[in-house]
Amino acid sequence: MPLRLFITGASGGLGAALARAYAAPGNVVALAARRRHELAAVAATLPGTVVTYPVDVTDPAALAAAAADFMARFGAPDIVIANAGISAGTLTTHAEDLAAFEQILRVNVVGLAATFTPFAAAMCARGAGSLVGIASVAGIRGLPGSGGYCASKAAAIAYLESLRGEMRPHGVRVISILPGYIRTDLTARNPYRMPFLLEPDDAARRIRRVVDAGRGYAVVPWQMGLVARLLRFLPNALFDRAIAGKARKPRAGGGQQT
Repeated sequence: MPLRLFITGASGGLGAALARAYAAPGNVVALAARRRHELAAVAATLPGTVVTYPVDVTDPAALAAAAADFMARFGAPDIVIANAGISAGTLTTHAEDLAAFEQILRVNVVGLAATFTPFAAAMCARGAGSLVGIASVAGIRGLPGSGGYCASKAAAIAYLESLRGEMRPHGVRVISILPGYIRTDLTARNPYRMPFLLEPDDAARRIRRVVDAGRGYAVVPWQMGLVARLLRFLPNALFDRAIAGKARKPRAGGGQQT
């Protein structure tokens, strides 16, 4: 059956890989991101019907306009993937990092809700569809130097869990995806070992399998899921000692967004 999808953060990295995983003759794939030229370049490589929306997820009005245009042309989507996100190191000892901290939360949490909101009522009325939020294993435990990013992903996980309860009575699935490390611009500058590192297209194929199966929550890859479970139940005292003094994500004035 043909699918209609709306994907944010689709101008590169995981978002572009997700577009490649779903684009096919008969499918309609909408790509949304800030970077107009990169977005067009991704779209030009894809089969099927592909439309682009150069919007920022921190602009709810622009997202609402894109959603209205998509639904007027194609109807309510079958799948909405809120993938747009940014990452940067932040330190509470540096007052200038507060701006980056705030921007990370705006993109990774408020942007998530702003992506789903324009579609939610139409999907509920139809009684079908999937809202897919890309969170991160970084939301399971806090890491030094990544307070803004970890806090945003922890909030994203909690938000998606709340939304799952809201949408279930209406027949709409909410799927929380917690990727581990994926080789993208967001991870390229990490100065530490990244176990179970995935290529974007491999990660996208794994995520599609989760969505197709209708699972509500999944860590990708499964090996990182085992690590996540261990971290979740590690006593605080042991965890605090283990992470003290470890290499930290570089501070980078606002991070990068796709």
